[in-house]
Amino acid sequence: MNSKEQKKLEKLQKLRHSMAHVMAGAVLKIMPEAKFAIGPAIENGFYYDFDLPRKLTNEDLEKIEKGMQEIIKDQVGFERDVLSRSEALELFKDQPYKMELIQEFPEDEEISIYKMGSHFTDLCRGPHVEDTSRLNAQGFKLLSIAGAYWRGDEKRPMLQRIYATAFGDAKALKAHMEFLEEMEKRDHRRVGKELDLFSLHEEAGPGLVYWHPKGARMRVTIEDFWRKEHYKNGYEMVFTPHVGKSWLWETSGHLDFYKEGMYPNMVMDNADYYAKPMNCPFHIMIYNNGKHSYKELPFRWAELGTVYRYERSGTLHGLLRVRGFTQDDAHLFCTPDQMQDEVSEVLRFSLSMLRAFGFKEIQAYLSTRPEKAVGDPERWEAAQESLRQSIEAEGLDYEVDEGGGAFYGPKIDLKVKDAIGRSWQLSTIQFDFNEPERFKMTFVDKDGQEKRPYMIHRALLGSLERFYGVLIENYGGAFPVWLAPLQVKVIPVSDKFDAYAKDVEQALRAADLIADSDLSDDRMNAKIRNAQNQKIPYMLVLGEKEMNEKSVSIRIRTGEQLNSIPLNDAISMIQEKIVKKEMP
Repeated sequence: MNSKEQKKLEKLQKLRHSMAHVMAGAVLKIMPEAKFAIGPAIENGFYYDFDLPRKLTNEDLEKIEKGMQEIIKDQVGFERDVLSRSEALELFKDQPYKMELIQEFPEDEEISIYKMGSHFTDLCRGPHVEDTSRLNAQGFKLLSIAGAYWRGDEKRPMLQRIYATAFGDAKALKAHMEFLEEMEKRDHRRVGKELDLFSLHEEAGPGLVYWHPKGARMRVTIEDFWRKEHYKNGYEMVFTPHVGKSWLWETSGHLDFYKEGMYPNMVMDNADYYAKPMNCPFHIMIYNNGKHSYKELPFRWAELGTVYRYERSGTLHGLLRVRGFTQDDAHLFCTPDQMQDEVSEVLRFSLSMLRAFGFKEIQAYLSTRPEKAVGDPERWEAAQESLRQSIEAEGLDYEVDEGGGAFYGPKIDLKVKDAIGRSWQLSTIQFDFNEPERFKMTFVDKDGQEKRPYMIHRALLGSLERFYGVLIENYGGAFPVWLAPLQVKVIPVSDKFDAYAKDVEQALRAADLIADSDLSDDRMNAKIRNAQNQKIPYMLVLGEKEMNEKSVSIRIRTGEQLNSIPLNDAISMIQEKIVKKEMP
């Protein structure tokens, strides 16, 4: 981000933070007994958390918006003041959340407040605009009400959060509201339900995904492509258990550092077992099953391994944040001499996979050694340099997060931009200097000495669940032909042509196309409309002429019509789109 963009962002953040105070003032006017938590500026807007005597409604949002507009028109100033701890505690004695924050401040920390006339006073570092005349009464919109635990802790009170967006002018707000509308249309939860792809069932276990037949069909397509490409690129497949004894997780360090994110233990045969949160310790067990020479390395072992992590219920979000998911995981074990080639190859492979799914804009992020890190500093430096060189060799734009690596190794993250410009973090290439030490991994080098291999964790798609959600939102459910859960719908214009429709469907299936026939009693136009709503790439419409000529009339999802096409030509056309991974 250049300095001009940075200044623009800082100006917007100041505006949004000020708007959060204006919103709190409007809420206070409607509900004088309100208790206030925090109200920060966030990307594209702001929110404020309230403890209120009753549940907010959409009608309340309308009243709050009007109250905000009145405060803005009053041209109220923002006045900063500094208080002693005792003064601050006295001022906010009826506000328990503010009191808690004040009591946690270091003794020598300056405590500042901002007064917005008689409308609202808040514990706040600022900064703010000079007065509300700097805000645009037509440049904001209250968006939604959500529940939020105080300080993100499920054991603390549940508050009501009002989300809002704000810009410097009405035109920018309008553009953003149109963007939000497009996001809503593409929301994977909505599209997944409309297309009958998957479901989640709170009563049967939150954060656990049920793949319906059409969603499962698409998942199989992704998995088949994934396996084929991995074999082509020198990987071998492994399969590992879903649970392991506590020894495994003690050795890996998960029980020390990650226990809160794991499912509880199960006791069997007087031993504790845990559902796996990660696959890596299992791959290491396979490695340690025998001795290895430098001549055998590198090993590239991949697994579509299902893992289980206890994510807080408040953080679960459709397919994007779940408790059970399948990682497209792989681990590379190599010698120091092989490291650079392995990193370059895995980065190239990552990019080729992402591009195959239609993602063209890809940004890299390099995270380097933090202050507290395990492993030889020289190995860290060599690993970081190999990551950097590989990124630059691919000509990728990248940013460096100095000191942002995990304690056990540096990494590359790859983010893609979707069809409406949002960034999604997908691929990760992560060195690990921790687990090889903990599990005492070795190989025999050229000099006959046992040495530690380099270990690289690697996920190309992240997880199948999250990646599937990203694909749905990127394409809005209108997938390229090769990914579509149903590629062709055969539509006879009346039941007189049902037999020919079944013959056409059989020919399509014989050509490895995913097809079925609509033999319902609906009229032809209704059948076409249903197929269009299901975003099926091709509809083959059959009548007497088509039956007599052994042809089909093709209606493409885009609305284009191709009449009386020989069936074999139609099959070839669709197959070509699949091979090229194109849209219909």
